[in-house]
Amino acid sequence: MAAQGAQDFVPDTRDVADLAAAAQGCRGCDLYQDADQTVFGAGSRDARIVLVGEQPGDQEDRAGEPFVGPAGKLLDKALVTAGIDRTQVYVTNAVKHFKFTRAERGKRRIHKTPSRTEVVACRPWLIAELTAVRPDLVVLLGATAAKALLGNDFRLTAHRGEALRLPADDAAVDLDIDPQVVATVHPSSVLRGPPSDREKAFDALVADLRFAAGLIR
Repeated sequence: MAAQGAQDFVPDTRDVADLAAAAQGCRGCDLYQDADQTVFGAGSRDARIVLVGEQPGDQEDRAGEPFVGPAGKLLDKALVTAGIDRTQVYVTNAVKHFKFTRAERGKRRIHKTPSRTEVVACRPWLIAELTAVRPDLVVLLGATAAKALLGNDFRLTAHRGEALRLPADDAAVDLDIDPQVVATVHPSSVLRGPPSDREKAFDALVADLRFAAGLIR
């Protein structure tokens, strides 16, 4: 049975490469058993902006890199449109293993939302990444990422696109930095929406990203 949380696997270091290497052996929850590999964060180690998604998808799990599938390509486009250079940001996920179910026919792996227990179990890795990168701004993409750092009672629909801060009274989110925080939708939600609404949804995501970047300019 897996350990109840990643804290026993997180090394005492602020080196992102060392954290990424250690994460490959994490057994803090049971998701590692079915996923191909741990998908750690990637990007500039000195990034002023950290983007946090939910979890790796099928293509990310196979490649071992975050945001390389359809949602990642849409995020790339949104960042360019918002005037943000992705090479100067760090991208990661609240959960580092792909959670999925199998299609009834064939081998297709279908995304399944991580449980709160799994999100909490994996959170020490996210805290370690933020501590190592030390960003001025954290953009939380989707409800799962937002709740990972802002608490389970956080409602994305009520606070999307606002200037926020991490909770000061949450011992589980104990950082020695105080970045600006903005929550918005995950790019995958744009892709899942009705085709007639996608342009509007994309523009709203871009507006949130542009607002977020403006907080640190």
